[in-house]
Amino acid sequence: MKGMLRSRLTRAALAAVIVLPLLYAGLYLWSFWDPQGNLDRVPVALVMEDRPATVDGKTLHAGQDLADELRERRTFAWHEATPRQAADGVADGSYYLSLTVPADFSARLASPSDDTATPTPAQLGLRVDTGRSYIVGSISDAVFNEVRAAAERTAIHDYFDKVFVSIGDIHDATTEAADGAGKLHDGAVKAGDGVSRLNSGLGTAENGAQQLSVGLNSANTATGKLRNGSAQVTGGIGKAQQAIGELRDGLRKLRSEGTSELRKGTRKAADQVHTQTRAVNQLADKYVPVLNEWGPKVADAAEQVADAADRLADGSGTSSATGAGATRAAGSAREAASQAQAALDRLGADADPEVRSLLRSAAKAAERAAEQAGSAGAGGTGGGTGGASALSAQARELARNARKIAAVAPQIGPKVDQVRTQVNALDDGLAKLAAGAATVDASLAKAGTGAGTLYQGAAKLHDGSAQVTSGLGQLGGGLVKLSDGASTLRTGVGRLHDGAGQVDKGMDQLAKGSKDLAGGLGEGAEKIPDYDAQQRAARADVMSDPVRLAKTVDNEVPNYGTGFAPFFLPLALWVGAMITFMVLKPLNQRRLAGTQGAVRIALAGWLPAVALGAAQVGVLAAVLRFALGLEAAHWLGVIGLLLLAAAAFLAVVQAVNALLGPPGRVVGLALLMLQLTSAAGTYPIETSPGFFQTISPWLPMSWVVSALRRLISGGDLTVVWQACGVLSAFLVLGLALTTLAVERGRVWSMKRLHPELSL
Repeated sequence: MKGMLRSRLTRAALAAVIVLPLLYAGLYLWSFWDPQGNLDRVPVALVMEDRPATVDGKTLHAGQDLADELRERRTFAWHEATPRQAADGVADGSYYLSLTVPADFSARLASPSDDTATPTPAQLGLRVDTGRSYIVGSISDAVFNEVRAAAERTAIHDYFDKVFVSIGDIHDATTEAADGAGKLHDGAVKAGDGVSRLNSGLGTAENGAQQLSVGLNSANTATGKLRNGSAQVTGGIGKAQQAIGELRDGLRKLRSEGTSELRKGTRKAADQVHTQTRAVNQLADKYVPVLNEWGPKVADAAEQVADAADRLADGSGTSSATGAGATRAAGSAREAASQAQAALDRLGADADPEVRSLLRSAAKAAERAAEQAGSAGAGGTGGGTGGASALSAQARELARNARKIAAVAPQIGPKVDQVRTQVNALDDGLAKLAAGAATVDASLAKAGTGAGTLYQGAAKLHDGSAQVTSGLGQLGGGLVKLSDGASTLRTGVGRLHDGAGQVDKGMDQLAKGSKDLAGGLGEGAEKIPDYDAQQRAARADVMSDPVRLAKTVDNEVPNYGTGFAPFFLPLALWVGAMITFMVLKPLNQRRLAGTQGAVRIALAGWLPAVALGAAQVGVLAAVLRFALGLEAAHWLGVIGLLLLAAAAFLAVVQAVNALLGPPGRVVGLALLMLQLTSAAGTYPIETSPGFFQTISPWLPMSWVVSALRRLISGGDLTVVWQACGVLSAFLVLGLALTTLAVERGRVWSMKRLHPELSL
């Protein structure tokens, strides 16, 4: 190994050995890293021939809408073309495929909504040259199947939406029909009631018509009597007219000689009393307050005189007490007389004579009481039994007079006020009497006028009564004709009565039938669903796409390159192992000719190759991670597994070359081919023939591919540890076979000196 590093050419060879696996795996993965993400670079022709269709008054551009949707998705690089350009482009390779939207695309999609047309499925035309690219054909099938399914879902969704709308319309119409049947039932019931009443009424009318006929005959007889009576009435009206004339003349005389004079007299009396009423009210307003003020004072003073006189009469036996009491009584009486005189003075000379007379009597009574009290007081001081008795009698007389004054004095003011009230009432009564007399006079004038009008009316009534008498004669002849008509009416009403009975029975049946119809329609409307816009959209969505795929992805692989990395990495390392032992010798011939042990010689040939394998792994990992952007769930595990795989592959390739010599390179290439076809790098191994399924678990690359998938994308790592065990076994097996080759290589033969095949 050291000797190879001395020469520039050998160093370049070693560098090439390290880089070649990178070129193999890196370039391959780079070119296939994300082909589906770059499909928008693939030129595809789009031929638009669709013509818009009209559905329910709306224009449908299904083809143009589909084309816009395809452009927005950018699945391919779409190029609008004519049918000829598209066909020529696919033929000469300008387009990988062409999609044609036919002219009747919108019309066919709209055909289920047209009651006059036969529903026809819409079609899309796809043309592809799989001889140029089979993969593009497979991809186009998947893409356009999705497009077709989306278009079908849209069309089915619209169809079911209209179906659910129609169901809602049927529900509404059935509900309206049920309501109408209910109204029909109600109307039939009412009509039946009316017909029943009509039937009953016609029966009554038939009886009435018969009674009318009889009554008209009786009326004809009565009319003759009425005519005679009418003649008598006419004579009576003439007499009444004469009496009304006499009444009219009497009313006129009564007014001129009686009510007119009464009206004038009552008015004059009312005016005179009203004038005096104002004077009375003025005097009352002036003197009633004075009387109300002094009356109680005079009454109080009189009561004091009466009380003193009573005490004087009771105590007449004691001279000293008698004299003192009489003196006090005399003072109280004088005070009462003074107050009464003061009230009299305040009234003035123009006051009511009765009031002045009362006050004057009260003043004089008080003065006499004072004189008597004074006399009693003087007598009491002289002593004597006879004088005491006389004094007691005088005191009793004084007390009676004083109480009369006390009783009269407070009533003077209210009596004056009462007199004023009575005068006012008299004034109001006379005013009403004058007004009533005027009303009577006016009414009597109207009565006279009315009597004149009544007289004229009586004259007209007399003339009318004469006409009535004549008309009653004519009425008799008409009643005869009416009697004949009433008989005819009775016959017709009888027929109507029979027909109404039949109609009544029919209306009962109609009411029952309409009730049953309303009930049936109501039950039917309840069974017919009524969906709103949201429910309709949800059901149409489910019906148009009833089965959906709930896809759950475990350990998702982001792109095509990441999915193929577990396959190309061990493939590159195997190629690297083959190239390594094309540059390096599997066994050192100088050591082989020496006395070293076989194991040391085998390791001496394997370890330099492992160093190159480790360099290959490092370069591959760096480029994948930092240049291509590969994401791995366990990067350290990936690097460790690749190192172990490189060591095992190198051990196997070394053993094959050591055992077989130059033909071993062909065997190593054959092992590579077997592992490529059985490692399940592209398709599951179950899709391969049974031979490859049988040898797959016995080859190391199958285990490396499975383990790298778990380490890169994640998942259960059990297969990783199994792969490590398998690789370790191949590593030990390879070194063991190399050791065996060392033991065999120490013996030289003619075949070995002159090999039949040299590579």
